Amino acid sequence: MRAAAVTTLVAGLAVLTALTAAGPAPRAQASTRPAAAPAAGRCSTGQLCLWDRADYGGTRRVFELSGTPVEECVPLPHGGVAQALANRTGRHVTAYQSEECAETGEFDTYPGGGSWVPQSPYQVRAFKVWER
Repeated sequence: MRAAAVTTLVAGLAVLTALTAAGPAPRAQASTRPAAAPAAGRCSTGQLCLWDRADYGGTRRVFELSGTPVEECVPLPHGGVAQALANRTGRHVTAYQSEECAETGEFDTYPGGGSWVPQSPYQVRAFKVWER
């Protein structure tokens, strides 16, 4: 082998050894929070939260099971509407386009424990909490 080739080989091995000794590059930490969840504390465990604007904006209404009838239609107060919601209760919640919970309009059921909906496909005017 020629001297120049040996020098290049030795230099390459030195760089490879230095990179290997440094260990693998650090990885970004994955978030355990749902991607669609708003800022921490915006809807606590055990609550159903409804916002009047998409992306959890505007006025937030909070409902807890202790003050909400189960398996009954609950229209939003004062003819209000919601465009985003979070179900942090332990029960399924159905959101209705109709303020009478009529199934002739749009409706969707969200599982309890952590359903985050940043933009409902319709204006939510009422909801129903289901028995387990």
